[in-house]
Amino acid sequence: MTIILMRHGKPDHPATGRLSAQALAAWCEAYDLSAVSDGPPARSIHIARQAAVVVCSPLPRARSSLSQLGLHPHEIDELFSEVALPLLRASAVQLPTLCWLALLRTLWFCGYAGEAESLRRARSRASAAAEKLIDHSQRGTVLLLGHGIMNKMIARELRKRGWQAEKHASSRHWSSAIYHRPFI
Repeated sequence: MTIILMRHGKPDHPATGRLSAQALAAWCEAYDLSAVSDGPPARSIHIARQAAVVVCSPLPRARSSLSQLGLHPHEIDELFSEVALPLLRASAVQLPTLCWLALLRTLWFCGYAGEAESLRRARSRASAAAEKLIDHSQRGTVLLLGHGIMNKMIARELRKRGWQAEKHASSRHWSSAIYHRPFI
């Protein structure tokens, strides 16, 4: 039994320029609506085609990545969606987009969630996602086309359940992590 966690391709949404906190909220909304701008490398195509069961996040960047792979999902579930960034209310500060993203994700890992999903809730969701993937693996190799942070959290849950990593998760677009069922 094998579970493959693959990150979506490069979103067709620029991360350039300086933004206020308010403008960043609009940027995040547009990012969540974006498809991908690149195609998968041959290695990702080869890995993905091994799947008997394909599950996917409902976000367009994940669904369009699956289309780029020439695959159709057996299941699309919010459980596999990326964890939203916690946004700040009003701020006159303008920062480069990538600085905002790094700062807000760091704050989230330190416990600040604002109106976004908390770290505790995201971990609980990752646990449920891992269980769902394990259930699907009873039918053969499973491919999850998902997102960077949530895929890493799901990978952590799989390791806690004894699943062995052949290949660990990366934050690169089109990267994959491959986990095998524990042999006990």
